[in-house]
Amino acid sequence: MSVIPTPDERAGATPPAIELRDVSRVYRRPRTSLFSPPPVVHAVRSVTLRVAPGERLGIVGESGSGKSTLLRLVAGLEQPSGGEVLVEGQPVHDQPSRRLGWLRRRLQLVLQDPMSSLDPRMRVGETVAEPLVAQGIGTRAEREQRVAELLESVGLPADAADRYPHQFSGGQRQRISVARALAPRPHILLADEPVSALDVSVRAQVLNVIDAVVADLGLTLVFVSHDLSVVRHVCDRVAVMRHGELVEVAPTERLFEQPEHPYTRQLLAAIPHLRDALAGRTVADLARGTRAAGEV
Repeated sequence: MSVIPTPDERAGATPPAIELRDVSRVYRRPRTSLFSPPPVVHAVRSVTLRVAPGERLGIVGESGSGKSTLLRLVAGLEQPSGGEVLVEGQPVHDQPSRRLGWLRRRLQLVLQDPMSSLDPRMRVGETVAEPLVAQGIGTRAEREQRVAELLESVGLPADAADRYPHQFSGGQRQRISVARALAPRPHILLADEPVSALDVSVRAQVLNVIDAVVADLGLTLVFVSHDLSVVRHVCDRVAVMRHGELVEVAPTERLFEQPEHPYTRQLLAAIPHLRDALAGRTVADLARGTRAAGEV
């Protein structure tokens, strides 16, 4: 399958923010019997993909399609079984994980469950500042100032820094996760199903936060979701995955209006009720319409 290059890529102006070259990931499960070979699962199959600097790419597919595995490969959290992953022209997997400090400064990850990335024993201010401390960025006073700025940027009050994660709602905890990811000033933000665990009204608020910070900071965004209607409102281009393979990659509106692959048409036909709530409305419109839900 061909991948549509952006004008900058065709001109060779800059390397892609992310590039995957024939990337595969295979898992071997325990043997079911002494004499049988270990079962093999092809989570990602020969994926070739480029993401331009500043682009917003959505990756969609059903559970088990390989989209989250692909994100972990880009983040350097897993090793590919074949192929090569590059971030801003640098290979991710040709060096020990302890030498990936450059990658952590350029790329950050927001997970589906914010509690999995927030230490319940740490105050929010300490949690948001943790990447800065780990990478030796700034003095203590500078880090405190950075935390205050980040909390404000995601719509949380300054006194949130002195509270603990359990004192916040799910949507507010996801805002904290976004603030933490932005702390080292990354160029690339990876979001793995960041709103799927939230109520519908709260999803719009968190999407609005992500949309705003990506626009304000000029970040490259890779947004993984099983919900095409959500991806439509935050992404410029969409990659559709099925059984570990990319089956279609297209600009967002073209994919919605003229899907080429039967699986893409199947996904579009199965968009849940959120489609009607989102149709024809921007993320900012949604945020204004759901503030009455009472979550800051």
